[in-house]
Amino acid sequence: MEGTMDNIKRGIRDYIVSSFLFGDGSRLGDETSFLDNSILDSTGMLELINFIEQEFSISIDPSELVPDNLDSVQRAAAFVERKKGSRLAGGAA
Repeated sequence: MEGTMDNIKRGIRDYIVSSFLFGDGSRLGDETSFLDNSILDSTGMLELINFIEQEFSISIDPSELVPDNLDSVQRAAAFVERKKGSRLAGGAA
């Protein structure tokens, strides 16, 4: 998948809607908390992490598994963009 922010958001949103919201994305805004709104539980979060690692070819370190990085479409997309940017700049991803 192409790495622009809009495409990253679209990929994450499509995955959440199809996998957890039964195709109804009406309650999922970019800033909607997955955890506070009971969209994902801990198992769902693990599934999202696996999806992100595979779909965007990044590796997520256990220390990065915090709500600031993954608790909304916007946060997850920004996190993916940072990870891809650090990898392209020669950093570990």
